Amino acid sequence: MAHIVVLGAGIGGTSAAYELRGMLGPAPAITVVGEGGMFSFTPSNPWVAVGWRKPADIQVPLAEYLARKRIAFEGDGAEKVEPDHDRILLRNGRRLAYDYLVIATGPGLAFDEIPGLGPEGGFTHSVCTTLHAAGAWEAYQAFLEAPGPIVVGAAPGASCFGPAYEFAMILDRDLRRRKLRNLVPMTYVTPEPYIGHMGLGGVGDSRGLMESEFRQRHINWIVNAKITGVRDGEMDVTEMDEEGRPRKTHALPFGYSMVLPAFTGVDAVRGIEGLVNPRGFVLIDEHQRNPAFRNVFSAGVCVAIPPVEVTPVPTGAPKTGFMIESMVGAIAENLRDELAGKPVQARATWNAVCLADMGETGVAFVALPQIPPRNVTWTRIGKWVHYAKVMFERYHLRKVRTGNTHPFYEGLMLKMLRIDAVKPGAPRH
Repeated sequence: MAHIVVLGAGIGGTSAAYELRGMLGPAPAITVVGEGGMFSFTPSNPWVAVGWRKPADIQVPLAEYLARKRIAFEGDGAEKVEPDHDRILLRNGRRLAYDYLVIATGPGLAFDEIPGLGPEGGFTHSVCTTLHAAGAWEAYQAFLEAPGPIVVGAAPGASCFGPAYEFAMILDRDLRRRKLRNLVPMTYVTPEPYIGHMGLGGVGDSRGLMESEFRQRHINWIVNAKITGVRDGEMDVTEMDEEGRPRKTHALPFGYSMVLPAFTGVDAVRGIEGLVNPRGFVLIDEHQRNPAFRNVFSAGVCVAIPPVEVTPVPTGAPKTGFMIESMVGAIAENLRDELAGKPVQARATWNAVCLADMGETGVAFVALPQIPPRNVTWTRIGKWVHYAKVMFERYHLRKVRTGNTHPFYEGLMLKMLRIDAVKPGAPRH
């Protein structure tokens, strides 16, 4: 009996495990390798960081729920993937053999690329993990006792801008509720060439919409921004011109700061020739399969995707929940065909759908396909986006507990756009 190992226990990894079990039936053995015993719904981390959620609200103990679908769980984490030997060295010293490997680890967090950046030995906070978000909430409570300037944004090379926009808007909303907003100047710092770029080259009128939202909230911004260093209470930022040359320097004071780092591949795969690129992202073909190791597939933030366009300060392409669901579905179909001795054919749709909460309202971005020119570019702001984000949280936590494989983002997109080009379950070509 074939053994499929899914490396990663986040949104991509849990979705892959359940999709594989649903697609392949009870025959293959499936094991998920995660970090610790809990699934965390990372899109809700900005809410944790302002106290709107507790970590326990967005976490699920994985082993017991995976076991109900006959999926094994290893919670000690991976030390190193050894694809030449079809096995993973676990952190407890054991080696776990596989016939097929699905890498869905999410990213490594490159705080170390900027002196003073990050919550571990640095001076900025993060919402990239629930542990980081919980630490950000502790610091935010202290900040509320002595309010001052806030700096929110993303580091050069970042590719996931949605949570930074969300956090700036959510902070604005929370401070208004507390009657403290007038005491808190806010600045948004980003490598994007303009507000609303999102690593996608803009989506519809995302620039005009997001600039308008920032103006209404009195949030200043610096674009083409390269953060060069952070000290306790001060951030050094070089603003670049359109040619990527320094134009202006800023020393931004802050009493509280949250900055998203650039991403890399995780340590367990970095440096493996043929498996990953120089940044450690997993190389894949059009079928989510690694070209060098044909029994390795990958999905999610850990895959190598080129930037949508060259920007004066480097930006990466985001991998949204919709894209991850599409990748996972393609992998399940291809492993089904592989195990049946058939050629693999399924391809992910590579479309971008992003829901960004703004406290009491929100903005939705839809780019079909992600790389221009596009068939659809669609951006809308409204309270319904906030409620859709809450629904997605409840849906995915329920999905982890029940093993449901219904693709939420595809269904939501169909309802929003009234199109049927990418119906759930339709061939992904």
